[in-house]
Amino acid sequence: MVLVNPTWEEIVERDPLIAFSHYLCGRVHVLIAFADEIIENLEQGFSAEPLDGGRVERAESLMWLWTLGAYEVVRTMCQAKDCFSSQIFDELQRLKKSLSSVRMPAAKMEKPGKKVPVTSNRSPSGWDMQNKDLLINDPEETLYISARFILDEFDRVMSSITKDDILDRHENSYAKKPNNSGAAD
Repeated sequence: MVLVNPTWEEIVERDPLIAFSHYLCGRVHVLIAFADEIIENLEQGFSAEPLDGGRVERAESLMWLWTLGAYEVVRTMCQAKDCFSSQIFDELQRLKKSLSSVRMPAAKMEKPGKKVPVTSNRSPSGWDMQNKDLLINDPEETLYISARFILDEFDRVMSSITKDDILDRHENSYAKKPNNSGAAD
């Protein structure tokens, strides 16, 4: 059902993150669209006979960009702790930790939490052909993180946010901080 002239309450009911930030809400929609394209490329690339490496490589490239964007969105939300219910904030913190373990090796070429390089003589991700998936964290780790898992986890957390979980707007979180230096983590 399309609402012709929806009220603010109807808009927030349908898309709760808009009550936190119009811009961030839009970025979440972009990330979800990227996730759909990544999954489609994995499905089609790994299902093709012969395997369509170009589609799998496209999925990997989009996954790199998705990871950077998803981390920044979740980091921004975590910085605005008082804008969210404690339950959602806890979910966001867990998601941020998972995203960090993927982002560090891909974006900073460092092992998470250490100033130790991830070697450059490796592929950007492992290919899990059986599960039509990418293994996207540090390739030297023995516990791999699945692209499908992290995409699903992001979607699950974002989809679980209700209007009652949004306690304030993003802009108002800055007024509550004692030091508004704007430093990023």
